[in-house]
Amino acid sequence: MLLNVSYNDKKVKEKIETEVGKPFTLKERIKMGGIGSPRMVITEASVEIRNLLILDNNRDYCNIEMRPKGIIVGFRSLLESYALIIPYYKLTIYKGDMAIYSVYRDQYFIKVLSDTKAVQKFFKKLLGYKADNSPTSIEDL
Repeated sequence: MLLNVSYNDKKVKEKIETEVGKPFTLKERIKMGGIGSPRMVITEASVEIRNLLILDNNRDYCNIEMRPKGIIVGFRSLLESYALIIPYYKLTIYKGDMAIYSVYRDQYFIKVLSDTKAVQKFFKKLLGYKADNSPTSIEDL
């Protein structure tokens, strides 16, 4: 689900919390060693996201926030902030050649450059958390 999160809208906040859960508490964030990724360069994106990114001439960056039931991929275009909301059961991550990670949800995808150790460490943490906390059967949903 691709949402404009520029404004403090209760309906948008409820949609996000329904999909991926409420944010981690400060204690949980410290225990996990952080829940956010470093800034990553977007190399490629799906049509819907690309149409938003080409509106300005700036370099395209994104970041990822972990939540209890999924992730939020955030990026900016012009003066607006957008978020791709991905629950863990719909999240697919591929590591391609030349240090590129691909993050998929249904028809949406973003490919990011993983040129630093911090980005690779974050994806390792994300995949480990997903494996430990994803539902194992349909009854768990």
